[in-house]
Amino acid sequence: MALINENYLKLSEYYFFDEIEQKINAHKVIKPNAQVIRLGLGDVSQPLTGEVVKAMHAAVDELSKRETFRGYGPETGYRFLINSIIKNDYNSRGVNLSTDEVFISDGSKSDVGNIGHIFGRDNIIGITDPVYPVYENAAVMGGRSGYMRDDNLWSNIVYIPCTPENNYVPQLPEEKVDIIYLCYPNNPTGIALTKADLKKWVDYAIENHAIIIYDGAYCAYIQEPDIPHSIYEIKGAKKCAIEIRSFSKTAGFTGLRCSYTVVPHEIVGFTLYGNAVEVNKLWNRRATTYYNGTSYIVQRGAEAIYSKQGTKEIRENVAYYMTNAKIIREELEKGGFTVFGGINSPHVWVKTPYNMPSWRFFQQLLYDIDVVCTPGAGFGQGGEGWFRVTGFNSRENTIEAMNRIRKWV
Repeated sequence: MALINENYLKLSEYYFFDEIEQKINAHKVIKPNAQVIRLGLGDVSQPLTGEVVKAMHAAVDELSKRETFRGYGPETGYRFLINSIIKNDYNSRGVNLSTDEVFISDGSKSDVGNIGHIFGRDNIIGITDPVYPVYENAAVMGGRSGYMRDDNLWSNIVYIPCTPENNYVPQLPEEKVDIIYLCYPNNPTGIALTKADLKKWVDYAIENHAIIIYDGAYCAYIQEPDIPHSIYEIKGAKKCAIEIRSFSKTAGFTGLRCSYTVVPHEIVGFTLYGNAVEVNKLWNRRATTYYNGTSYIVQRGAEAIYSKQGTKEIRENVAYYMTNAKIIREELEKGGFTVFGGINSPHVWVKTPYNMPSWRFFQQLLYDIDVVCTPGAGFGQGGEGWFRVTGFNSRENTIEAMNRIRKWV
């Protein structure tokens, strides 16, 4: 008799964003001619830049010739991309890494979910609330969540409330936490942490022998000077933090899939007997066992964003999306909405009018004016009564959506 992983049964049948997609598809059946504008999902709208396309074409040409053909690549990534990442994303900010501390993969979502495989099930997980739902979902699927309490929260997960009252800046937990997920700039609230804010978490992790999983998928959108682009800009972070980054939102790789995870050699976990184990070795073992490596063509495309022209093109794309976020933020503020984010992130976090439940607001906005937002309740209990709007659509659609909302309100 084949037994299943019953932890999967603890979750709803559909992932949060799949549920949104189903509701949009149902809406299209009811209103087949509706011009739906999506400002909800975090997908990009601008095409791949010229440098990326050129590099990928050249890589295809290489693979078409016997003398330059490549088969399996290194599971942890080609050295040419790893060296570019270290030089441009870290050395430029005073951070030194060795090449075997950077692991190339097919998307930060995958690594965020998979990183738990190298940690024991008895760890207490800490997540901010509201936050990207994969952190909690992965803990449940991996058997680390415990049981569902009367308040509909998991017993082995410590929820760190982020609220308008604390400007969505998380405070250190009072309970014991072993693994901490931090996402900054934050998805969904768009809030970023200062160096002082982040230093508190690094100090906490070091003092408590905890490990931070730092999701920096939106670091390219940081505009303000006192906001760190990497957790390793904080002294001591290499002793306690794993950083995960994505090319999806930076370079439009949502359809190509490429990301990287940094696991410094200094980070250690412990056995039940108190023996220290280097986490880098465990992650390397998992990567080389389960993964055959990201496509050579895609990695050449990722490398291209670090050239002089590639950097210019990526900055133009980031500026485009941030202008959209600025339009959304300003228009919704004019409409009387309470708004956070949109300054160091393409996400804008907005209070629903009249304390309307998030899903009800989502349905009403979709049905009345064919505009899609993301209901905040999908990001945790702290998201109820809020909704997320992204700047990732086209300029034309962003302006049109704001016009519709203005008239609707």
